[in-house]
Amino acid sequence: MAIIFLSANGFCQSPIGTWKTIDDNTKKEKSYVRIYETKSGKLQGEVLKILDPARENATCTTCTGTRKDKPVKGMIILWGLTKDGDEWSGGQILDPEKGKQYKCYIKPKGKNELEVRGYVGFSLIGRTQTWQRVP
Repeated sequence: MAIIFLSANGFCQSPIGTWKTIDDNTKKEKSYVRIYETKSGKLQGEVLKILDPARENATCTTCTGTRKDKPVKGMIILWGLTKDGDEWSGGQILDPEKGKQYKCYIKPKGKNELEVRGYVGFSLIGRTQTWQRVP
């Protein structure tokens, strides 16, 4: 029985923690994002650190609304995700470089990788990044 329990438990990893974002085009490390659960039970992600020293104090010049010209470091870029089977969906993600928001879902891939998908309309039209857990 213990083997079955451990095996089943291994498929349901938590996205809560700190993740290193990797640019899906350049494959360069970009930032650390801390994902946590809000009081309402939804997941949210905040930029903790920008890894490129030249962009450490970057602001979201392309954002609109309350995020316009605000520092990217400390910004909430992921919000509103709720658990749906083995993934978290129904949320939004912000691309601070483009200032655009997308629908989003995240799905743990083992203990140390997180698939992050941002899309417009249907999840087929979008892009996916794989983030790495920060120990």
